[in-house]
Amino acid sequence: MRHTAPELVTELCALVDAHAGAGVTTAIEGLLLGRADGGPEPDHSLTEPLLVIMARGGKRLLLGERVHEYRAGEILLVTATLAVTGHFVDATPERPALALALVLRPSLIAALSLQAPAPSRARQHTPQPAVATGPASVDLLDAAVRMLRLLDHPADAPVLAPLIEREILWRVLTGPHGAVLREIGQARSNLWHVGRAIAWLRENYAEPVRIEDLAARAGMSPSTFHRHFRAITALSPIQFQKRIRLQEARSLLVARPDDVAGVGHLVGYDSPSQFSREYRRLFGMPPGQDAARLRATTPREREIRRPLP
Repeated sequence: MRHTAPELVTELCALVDAHAGAGVTTAIEGLLLGRADGGPEPDHSLTEPLLVIMARGGKRLLLGERVHEYRAGEILLVTATLAVTGHFVDATPERPALALALVLRPSLIAALSLQAPAPSRARQHTPQPAVATGPASVDLLDAAVRMLRLLDHPADAPVLAPLIEREILWRVLTGPHGAVLREIGQARSNLWHVGRAIAWLRENYAEPVRIEDLAARAGMSPSTFHRHFRAITALSPIQFQKRIRLQEARSLLVARPDDVAGVGHLVGYDSPSQFSREYRRLFGMPPGQDAARLRATTPREREIRRPLP
C-alpha cells in the first residue's frame, strides 16, 4: 500500500528521534541526523553541500540578506560551502526539531546526471542558486524512510544504503530542483570555478588575500569572479573569509579561553580590538565570555547540539 506524505513524515520523525541521540553522524556514511530545541541564540555555521529533509519543526536560514525557510516534510538543498545563520522555529526542549541530511557527492551526482532528462536550453544558461527549498515528494520521503530503517539493520546497510542514496539523488535530479543539484556534478560550471576559491579560503583563511589572486585561482576576471562569488555565497570574498576566521576562532577558544589575543592572531587578526569587535558583532558577546559559555557544555553535548543547516 502506498503511504501518504503525512504518514511518511510521521515515520521519518520517529526514526530520527530514535537515532539522533548519539550525535550528528551515523553508522551509514554520509547520513547525518540533527536535533535542536530552538534556543534563543542563532546558529552560525559553515555548511557543506547537503540535502536536508526536515522531519519535525522548521528552520529559518539567513544567507546574506536572503531568507530560506523549510519545515516538516520539506527539503533544503545546499550546493556549496556557505556561511549561514539559522533560527529554529516550532521547536522546544520537550518537542525538538528533527532532521536528516545526506552529504552530496559530486562524482555520484555527475554520473546520475548523465542518465537524467536534460534540462531545457534556457534552463541550462540560467544561473542556479546555491540554496533551494521546497516540498519533498512522496517518493523522496519514502526513500528517506527506507534509508533510516537501515540503522536498525546494520548487516543490510553496506549493500542497500548506496542504492537508496542513488534513489534519493535521482528523485531530486528529476524533480523541481534538479537543475540546482546538477550544478554540483558539472565540471567547469560557475559553481565549480567559485568552489575552487572557496576551498582555498577554507584552507588559508588566516592569510592575507587579494581578489585578483582569488579570481585567477577560479579562472575568472576579478569582476566576473566577484559577481559569481556573491551570487553563490551571498557574501563578498572578504566577508566570507571573515566568517571563516571568526568561526574557526570560536572553535579554538573552547580549548584556549584565556588566550583571546593569541587565538585572534592565529586566525589572521593583527589587532586584538578589531578581533573582539568583529567577534562580538557576529556572536553577540565578547570572545572570552562566549568561550566560557561554550566550555560549560561537554564535548558530547556540543556534538549532539550541533544542528544541521
